[in-house]
Amino acid sequence: MKFTRTARRTAEHRVVWQAASLLLAYPDAGLNARLDLVDELCAHLPPEQAAPLLDTAAALRGLSERVAAQQYVDTFDLRRRATLLLTYWSDGDTRNRGLAMLAFTEAYRAAGVGPPVGEVPDHLPVVLEFAATVDPVSGAALLAAHRRAIHAIGLALLDEQSRYAPVLSAIGATLPPATEQDLGWARRLVEAGPPTESVGLALFTLTVPPRREPAVAKGPRLT
Repeated sequence: MKFTRTARRTAEHRVVWQAASLLLAYPDAGLNARLDLVDELCAHLPPEQAAPLLDTAAALRGLSERVAAQQYVDTFDLRRRATLLLTYWSDGDTRNRGLAMLAFTEAYRAAGVGPPVGEVPDHLPVVLEFAATVDPVSGAALLAAHRRAIHAIGLALLDEQSRYAPVLSAIGATLPPATEQDLGWARRLVEAGPPTESVGLALFTLTVPPRREPAVAKGPRLT
């Protein structure tokens, strides 16, 4: 049976999301195994979709585990400017972030899986793996709803000439096209930072995630 155009596009997006999730996972001892899997996944994509993912995979493959881990922490964990926590971009250190994170957990449970193990539910690699392997419709909706945050991360990584920037470009290509308003919002957020609130932070005070437990070879886990 031949794929319809829509089915083919969805299948390609799922491959992109899975590859991107693997590339954005913490580069532990399983890094090379994940990079091999990225290469295999990209073989099923058109060249223009595979190219940015393969670029990052090649750049990471040339690093030692120690250097790759340190650069990852420096890029995503020690600074707010490129954090992979999606709700942090929209809600920052405010009370609203709790409700925003709950929306991710509810989406996972509605699809028959539990919250992510060892990671917060709005962590971009987790959302990507959910969209790729569990529920592409609900996952795509989560990604699209937070496309401004994804664009902001991409802009921050481009500014830093990060080896991870092409991955965000590949993800962005699977989402609804960004409007000028979206891009302007993303740029302002990168320059000014996320919202803050001086009181009422008892429920959620997480800003930049701590160094997480090493990821398994398949990337972030959903139970």
